[in-house]
Amino acid sequence: MLAAVNALAQSEPPNTPTRQDSLKGAANLATRTWWNVLHYNLTIQPDYLHKSISGKNVIRYKVLSAHPSPTMQIDLRLPLQIDSILFSNQKLPFRNEGDAWFVELPGHKKHAIQDITVYYSGQPKESKKAPWDGGFVWSYDSLQRPWISVACQLIGASVWYPCKVHLGDEPDSGMSVSVIVPDSLVAVSNGRLQDIMQNKDGTSTYRWSVVNPINNYGATLYIGKYVHIPSSFEGEKGNLDVDFWVLDYNKPKAAGYLHYEVGRTLKALEYWFGPYPFYEDGFKMVEAPYIGMEHQSAVAYGNQFTNGRNGFKNLSYWDKRVDRLIVHESAHEWFGNSITASDPADTWLQEGFTGYAEELAMRSFYGEQASREFFIARSAKGTGDKNPVISRYGIFANAGDDMYLKGWILIHMIKTIINNDPVFEKILKDMNRRFYHQVVTSKQIEDYISKVAKMNLSKVFDQYLRTPQVPVFEYKVFDNQFHYRFSNCLPDFTMPIKTSLTKEKWIHPTSSWQKMKVNGVSSQDSLIIEKDFYVKVKKVG
Repeated sequence: MLAAVNALAQSEPPNTPTRQDSLKGAANLATRTWWNVLHYNLTIQPDYLHKSISGKNVIRYKVLSAHPSPTMQIDLRLPLQIDSILFSNQKLPFRNEGDAWFVELPGHKKHAIQDITVYYSGQPKESKKAPWDGGFVWSYDSLQRPWISVACQLIGASVWYPCKVHLGDEPDSGMSVSVIVPDSLVAVSNGRLQDIMQNKDGTSTYRWSVVNPINNYGATLYIGKYVHIPSSFEGEKGNLDVDFWVLDYNKPKAAGYLHYEVGRTLKALEYWFGPYPFYEDGFKMVEAPYIGMEHQSAVAYGNQFTNGRNGFKNLSYWDKRVDRLIVHESAHEWFGNSITASDPADTWLQEGFTGYAEELAMRSFYGEQASREFFIARSAKGTGDKNPVISRYGIFANAGDDMYLKGWILIHMIKTIINNDPVFEKILKDMNRRFYHQVVTSKQIEDYISKVAKMNLSKVFDQYLRTPQVPVFEYKVFDNQFHYRFSNCLPDFTMPIKTSLTKEKWIHPTSSWQKMKVNGVSSQDSLIIEKDFYVKVKKVG
């Protein structure tokens, strides 16, 4: 998801997590650890008039440990209600505790594969500022026809269907989504369209299927007066099916624009990150009634077929030369959908790398100088620095807006510190091979980068991810001696850096004063640190 200025900020994690926080966010709950999701088969029918939904989800799972009578936790956010749960055609009793629902299942043998069917209905939370607050979007197009969608990254997939909401357990064998709509409308979802069934009650069922693992918030639906624009892309793994679904009256202006912008974006992203991760499911971009979202193989697009950011002022020159929405949300297919943070606390991995992808795409489109100017313009005002980028684990909370730009700045700075473009390009591509279709922790990625770079970058990651403090580079010059250190940092923080006084020579400041001889430098000379480094400068003494 692309950060927005003055966007609806995420609330800070509570001082004391509630029981509901833990039920939603904790990975080690006994009601979760004994089973692994293999597949979701979701059927849903939205009712626009009443802003309600009804449906069922068939959850296929594998038993990981033997229990005589295991309790399964299913997540579904109120006011939605579970109506019934069937196992082997028998109804099972269940209870709920807030947004967590518990059902007692018969004993299973270890490694057994079973299905459980959850019927549910009600009025889902409505999103007023999608995708920032999350939920169902009940909207109209410009001709006052129903236009429906859903976005749920920040709030969780249980806001619209029953699932194991924890990000660490993706359905290994993908997901099917069947959407029942009036005959006058079209339903689009993830993956490939399997069939359209005409029902006797004046509705149609559109059945879509994803064969790859999918993070639960990456599943979505779109309903409206859509038309299909087929396209393709000759990528690193051959021909990739590319499809655009737009409102009927936007087809003339959308076709050429999306073909060009998406084509050059995919080419750039494959160059930097390796092959698109979901060739089997195709790539799809769908016009949405909100700005955008990285739904897997069904990217939401609402930037009005224009470069820059629709509705935003004071854009830089390079902002206006590229459709940042297309680049950012498409890059999430690599970072967010293929490589997924196992806890929202580590979402900087997804947002930081996709922010950096915008810089890389700019380099592919317009050259290295353009990408540098673009980065400097975007990072000029710094970040909020109110909270650590990595928030508290186990309570389904992220760090808010800082994870976007600060994550991007950190990756740019790591690339600068490594100071070896071929090595850093290898890191980006190898990372996408090594962690292909996996859920990961920040620590895994941090360690991997340090290992491939052959540099211990742990202190840099700790400083910029686990504290809100921006290091201050303090210095003084007298008697041809340059004295320097970092302050406002962790006690053991160190990071290589270059300054205008030390020219091309790298220095390695710590929190303790160091000195070096410099010729031709006086105490009156000011020091400049390149904008590649996110530090503040203070002259002392």
